[in-house]
Amino acid sequence: MFVKNCSLLGTAVALIINSHAFAQDSDTSHPQEILVFGSDFNLQGTPVSATEGTVFQKQLELRPISRTAELLEFVPGLIATQHSGEGKANQYFVRGFNLDHGTDFAIKLDHMPVNMPSHGHGQGYADINFVIPELVYRMTYRKGPYYANGGDFATAGEAEFSYADRLEQGQANLTLGENGYQRVFAGQSFELGDGALTLAGALTRYNGPWDMDQDLDKRKTLVKYHQQDEDVSWSITGMSYDNSWDSTDQIPLRAVEDGSLSRWGNIDPTAGGESRRNSLSFDWHQTLSAQSDWRFNAYGIDYAMDLYSNFTYFAVDPVRGDQFQQTDSRRIAGLDSEYHRQLNGFSIPTELRLGVQHRYDDIHVGLHLTEQRQRYDSVRDDYVQQSLSSTYAALEQQWTDRIRTESSLRVDHYRFDVTDLLGQNSGKGNDTLLSPKFNLIYAPVDGVETFVSAGRGFHSNDARGATIVQDPASGDPADTVDPLARARSFEVGMRTSLLPKTQLAVSAFSMRLSSELIYVGDAGATEASDASQREGVEINSLYTPTNWLLFDAAATWTKARLRGVDENRIPNAVRDTASLGMIINDLDGWSGGIRARYLGKAPLIESGEVFSDSTVLLNGQVTYAFTPSVSLSVELLNMLDSKDRDITYFYESQLQGEVAPVEDIHFHPVEPRSLRVSLTARF
Repeated sequence: MFVKNCSLLGTAVALIINSHAFAQDSDTSHPQEILVFGSDFNLQGTPVSATEGTVFQKQLELRPISRTAELLEFVPGLIATQHSGEGKANQYFVRGFNLDHGTDFAIKLDHMPVNMPSHGHGQGYADINFVIPELVYRMTYRKGPYYANGGDFATAGEAEFSYADRLEQGQANLTLGENGYQRVFAGQSFELGDGALTLAGALTRYNGPWDMDQDLDKRKTLVKYHQQDEDVSWSITGMSYDNSWDSTDQIPLRAVEDGSLSRWGNIDPTAGGESRRNSLSFDWHQTLSAQSDWRFNAYGIDYAMDLYSNFTYFAVDPVRGDQFQQTDSRRIAGLDSEYHRQLNGFSIPTELRLGVQHRYDDIHVGLHLTEQRQRYDSVRDDYVQQSLSSTYAALEQQWTDRIRTESSLRVDHYRFDVTDLLGQNSGKGNDTLLSPKFNLIYAPVDGVETFVSAGRGFHSNDARGATIVQDPASGDPADTVDPLARARSFEVGMRTSLLPKTQLAVSAFSMRLSSELIYVGDAGATEASDASQREGVEINSLYTPTNWLLFDAAATWTKARLRGVDENRIPNAVRDTASLGMIINDLDGWSGGIRARYLGKAPLIESGEVFSDSTVLLNGQVTYAFTPSVSLSVELLNMLDSKDRDITYFYESQLQGEVAPVEDIHFHPVEPRSLRVSLTARF
């Protein structure tokens, strides 16, 4: 068994175990390695920065998580929180970014993009609730805009989940937990023709600790056919996801402090939503010769979301309330192809990568006023057609045994056409961006590598914000935003394996964004902010003292500021994050993990006069294998029963009985300590 590119600190360890239930992919075009618990690390693979890595299925399996989005917390320094129901995309924080739902962090599954541009709820909306964790055998992550194939939203970083080509063992599990948690998963692969057909599905129902039941009903299915011979590997995959929920959104602190509202209470009991995501994708990987290979992926996605929210309660309409409905219905078609070749005509070892990417979105998106989910007026209703066409070239050269470089150039062309069905904000346009990137890697001694990286990246802005001329709510003139917001970043780092059984990496970065202007789906207009700069330091480590024990730790510090203004704090830009984890693998049938994560304070307004409190959570899991085929797992989430806040905001709202809006902290509490038990059978 071989596992690809497990080469950096912060990466997970590929465990060699007899019960490994996932077949690995067939991409063998890059250097590979296996790291084993209890062994000394060797620096292998070909990373181009100190902040990229790979996490494998066994570590994903042993870390306790309360929700799917916490899989992304394997990215060192990334925190996933929630302020609404478990069917909505999570809030993400990394490198001093309040990413909202994904604006500056790109997420993919098997080369298919997850982020949604020009979305009904927020630009770059990245909902990973459709992912089935049991099928993920690898997650890769990278920080910064230094990579040729990293496109829209890949500024702070990016992550990609990879599903297994086939399940070597069938699996079924049942999980029951407090507060009405129920989950069933089943999956099996069958030999069919010259390949394998995989069928899998998961059903989750959950009420939560809230005074009003969440009534979560989440359904996921997968059908995948994979075939592989000596030179060619291909697969076709169909996925389906459907979810509905009632949500207890963030609540005002003043109501909790005066006793009129429980921590688990709500102001608007009719908030909630539903969402679906269906996709069909085709993957092809072919070895053309000993020096070259080609990968091709094409996909089609059908997506819809219907979301009801009320964050200000009665501040705008004291009679009907401030509930609004955000709708998004779209069809997506795209492709992602890359050609890789070793060039023998050069005097030094040289590898060339050429890539083409294209994505087209046909969108119907709207913002409507509602009362108890009944629509009575519309703020915006638009048809949007947009495409992003990209090409890139990257050249990696090994100048000496100690020095290598990767130079690349990426070109992106963004086109959009907006039809405003209600007002004067129709229009069309385009934008093009050239993004050079350069990485220098120097190994001064065996066991140490240093990195210098520089590059440009971008996130697209909502097409409606690029054509707007009139504020749809007030009727006042409105300023347009740049279609593509540029980001420039510089980073230095190092990684070492000189300490016995330890891998350590340190990096420092500086990033400037030309503008943090985005279309605000909650308001139906653009919200202007200034250019920004972020500077930070990250430290990650991995330690395996024995063949059954693994420790990982990460700490980050980031200074995030707006440029050119006096009140320059960026709201919700968290300065400090930290995590510490331990995994025990197969110690006389026992396995498990424990993890602590810290989300530091953040300014809530530009003046820095109001801050959120820090949050600390501790989760644990233990598994006992009665036989190679049957195991029992127990998870204890929020072990210390913390009363901290999952996420905090500061804005004006008005409760019934109040004569005017009040500035206040609004927060969503972390869920209380809860127990979940899972029985798993493999066959």
